[in-house]
Amino acid sequence: MRNVNHRVAIVGGLRIPFVKSFQQYSRTSNQEMLTATLQGMVEKYSLSGKLLGDVAFGAVMQSSFEWNYSREVVLGTTLHPNTPAFNLQRACGTSLETINLIALKISTGQIDSGVGGGSDTNSDLPIMLQRKLAWKLIDINGAKSISQRIARFLKINLKDLKPNYPAVFEPRTGMTMGQHTELMVKEWKIGRQEQDQLSYESHMNAVKAYEEGFYNDMLVPFKGATRDTIVRADTNMEKLAKLKPAFDKSPAGTLTAGNSTIFTDGAAAVLLTSEEYASKNNLPIQAYFADCEAAAVDFVNGAGLLMAPTLAVARLLQRNNLTLQDFDYYEIHEAFAGQVLCTLKAWESEDYCKKELGLAKALGSIDRSKMNVKGGSVALGHPFGATGARVVGTMAKLLHQKGKGRGLVSVCTAGGMGVAAIIEK
Repeated sequence: MRNVNHRVAIVGGLRIPFVKSFQQYSRTSNQEMLTATLQGMVEKYSLSGKLLGDVAFGAVMQSSFEWNYSREVVLGTTLHPNTPAFNLQRACGTSLETINLIALKISTGQIDSGVGGGSDTNSDLPIMLQRKLAWKLIDINGAKSISQRIARFLKINLKDLKPNYPAVFEPRTGMTMGQHTELMVKEWKIGRQEQDQLSYESHMNAVKAYEEGFYNDMLVPFKGATRDTIVRADTNMEKLAKLKPAFDKSPAGTLTAGNSTIFTDGAAAVLLTSEEYASKNNLPIQAYFADCEAAAVDFVNGAGLLMAPTLAVARLLQRNNLTLQDFDYYEIHEAFAGQVLCTLKAWESEDYCKKELGLAKALGSIDRSKMNVKGGSVALGHPFGATGARVVGTMAKLLHQKGKGRGLVSVCTAGGMGVAAIIEK
């Protein structure tokens, strides 16, 4: 529900540069990336030795060795070692949800300060053993004698030794996000050129943001990277049009490597406090985290996999007595350009808004010039667990620069879920 107790201040967001997987951050763990991010925040806001109320982090591609990595990250910084921490995961909405939980704790008065964020890496994948091999190894470990141990060891065969690589697909359907999005764009009649145009604008907005220095104080250099490496200043519509479909490889396919996010490594975090804590510790307040909503759709039985943000946003608007047009900025996560366009078209559809969202009429259109104005995920990259913190940090700074206003944040996730939030100045 909307925060009606203590207002939750967003002091600021910070992250390491987002880079293409298997490059600069190869053999780098989630814990290493987040430790660098959090320590950067400690130094930026003079938090060394300070005791924060709580810290929440999460990742999608997380190794079992990192079962308590949020706490380990805290212990790897100069924060007071008594600062507690916990892990959380909601697919691509992970760090927006961690921020939400820290905000809820602050709003109720449980704590007065905290950090929410997340990370992800495809360059340090948690490659697993086959389940049968794991079970056999457990049996071997429990053997009572050498002969029993040898007998159980001999039950292992070559098939058991095949590694099990994690894959980003839906267990219920066996389809990837890209394949599901291909179904969505066909249903909503979203063409290739529309998707390429949105992707081009994402890159150009990111390029302009770097030229203006917008990200200068929001990035912590890490392992030789000083800026996001996926942003393409030299892209254009002609280059995007030449790329082949990546998921539906028939002539009907429209999703390509150019209008989809690519595998990305990175980490991001946001510092939240009460107004009293910020004042007492001479911390700036960029904006306020006002409300948040999570939703899900039944994608197994026909709903679009990445359409849940339409529902989350509709609930937020109703609860806050707002319209879709009552915002100065929109940060809509670009898992795929086509997914964003499906969402926008759904909000414009009276039939969809009545049947699926339970509304009396369509939510309507947004001013596209206010959307992802500093670049979106297609250009900046998408480390699954870090994107929510990136967009919240960006939105807070945008509102701070404007001096007033309201922003809408929306993130689609695997499993047919979505998380949305309202940020105010």
